[in-house]
Amino acid sequence: MEKIVIIGASGHAKVVIETVESNGKYQIYGLIDSFKPKGDKVLGYEILGTEDLIKDLIKKGIKKGIIAIGDNWTRYLMHTKIKELAPDFEFVTIIHSSAIISPSVIIGKGTVILASVKVNALAEIGDGCILNTNASFGHDGKLNDFASIAPGVTVGGNVTVGFCSAISLGANVIQGVDIGKHSIIGAGSLILHDVDDFNLVYGVPGEVIKTVKKGKRYLSKS
Repeated sequence: MEKIVIIGASGHAKVVIETVESNGKYQIYGLIDSFKPKGDKVLGYEILGTEDLIKDLIKKGIKKGIIAIGDNWTRYLMHTKIKELAPDFEFVTIIHSSAIISPSVIIGKGTVILASVKVNALAEIGDGCILNTNASFGHDGKLNDFASIAPGVTVGGNVTVGFCSAISLGANVIQGVDIGKHSIIGAGSLILHDVDDFNLVYGVPGEVIKTVKKGKRYLSKS
């Protein structure tokens, strides 16, 4: 099996590790993390150092990896930094063995598709996306680069989700809706209408709560 590194060593990294292990395509060489101590271990895999180590890893033949950072904007920034540090580094796509993916689906590089996800016919998934546990993405939809859908999300057919937008836990999006870039759909919401760029939408039915800035954090209570 080809060796890869996982960039990130927090909670999301744990499910990415188990997803890599589930399909047997890659062997995990170790983890890269900017904040946790070198030598610590996550699920048995050692933290090798920070992203500055990647150039040295490439010299050793470790040329591929996946970013395991849950926040969309932070993941995008890390992707950009790594490409600047090591332009030849390649981001792989990781799909859990239990996921059901139509053969007509297009999936970009650096995307993670977790356990029990379903992606239907002619959907298009961009680079650096996350489709989290037990989420469903409908036919002919488009999930743009570095967007994410959280556990239990259901997205109908012909839906477009913009760059770096996030659909939070258990939300539902009806067919034909367009969601702009850098927008956040609150947990448990029901989205019946289009959502503009930079909007936080919450409720049943979903209503615009406020506008948000690029990079607004959403994976916390605050």
